[in-house]
Amino acid sequence: MISNRAALVAVTVALVSGLIISLAIRPPTRSAASSGEVMQSSLMQKNQSADIRWRVPLFVSENLPVLGENPAYFADLLKRASNDTIHLKLFDPGEIVPAFSITDAVREGKVQAGWTWLGYDQGKIPASAVIGAAPFGLEPWAYMGWWYKGGGQELTEQIYAPHNLMPILCGIIGPETAGWFRQPIESVKDFEGLKIRFAGLGGKVLQRLGASVTMLPGGEIFQALEKGAIDATEFSLPIVDDALGFARVAQNNYFPGWHQPYTTAHLVINLQIWEALAPAHQALFHTACTASTGHMLAHGEAVQGAVIRDFEKNGVTARYLPMEILRELKSVTMQLLDEEAENDADFATILASQRAFEADYVLWKRLAYLPRDL
Repeated sequence: MISNRAALVAVTVALVSGLIISLAIRPPTRSAASSGEVMQSSLMQKNQSADIRWRVPLFVSENLPVLGENPAYFADLLKRASNDTIHLKLFDPGEIVPAFSITDAVREGKVQAGWTWLGYDQGKIPASAVIGAAPFGLEPWAYMGWWYKGGGQELTEQIYAPHNLMPILCGIIGPETAGWFRQPIESVKDFEGLKIRFAGLGGKVLQRLGASVTMLPGGEIFQALEKGAIDATEFSLPIVDDALGFARVAQNNYFPGWHQPYTTAHLVINLQIWEALAPAHQALFHTACTASTGHMLAHGEAVQGAVIRDFEKNGVTARYLPMEILRELKSVTMQLLDEEAENDADFATILASQRAFEADYVLWKRLAYLPRDL
């Protein structure tokens, strides 16, 4: 009896000893993580729960229809989707940053983020011109296809990363008007000597046709037109141009918007600030920007017809550029795009990517959509 009891005790001791040894040498489980992992997890949870309060300068005034309304829509959407933890304070151009200096301010950390048209970066980042708007380029829904599914987003992020910037597509509109002119444009020769405000690559095209091109922020265009500093201008959609008063000093509004078949708006975020955000917050920014892109396109398409309908009673003549002018503009544009691609590798990459996407897309477009002149 004593012998059996001794044997039982010995077995029990051996089992307990083995269990202690196995626990000692077993790698830590997730619940028994190292103190460093616990600290990192704690910091991440704190980051996820912390409020985000950013100053965001805009390239257009909030009171402009469509262009200015969309940043406010985006900020409100983020606030609600984040359960009131993400707050963006929006500033009109010039309040804290000039309209053309937004990406500089974001890159340098003067503000956390900005809402801008990337084409204004053309002097520093040549590829931004085709990211923001390419003459005779993609239609807006095709651009969205290229951005989200054709590699556009990834390529743009790669180009902007060395500049300490994270760009997110946050809005898009359809074609702008081809401009507001005091006198009718009847031939390519009418561009010679014309003083015109024109943005992006389209401005370079008109320069080659003899125009004197200048760049002005939206809020300064009307005064320049009124005082005769410029003879003509382009800026945006009919409803936006109408709000800026162009029709009061230049009654010939030309179409189609050859220079900007699409125009994008991007939220640019300081890259270091972006990388410090919790994944949940990054996902919210992407989600809200995607929603804002669709919202802006729908809004822009919905409200132009009523403005054009009232052109005649407001003394405006809507004109379509003659086909021979459009052909010459396209010929000069293609030559310019090829030259820009030869001079900058990133420009060449973006242009090649968009052209490859369009080559496939056009096969679908030509077959799928009804002709509207039946």
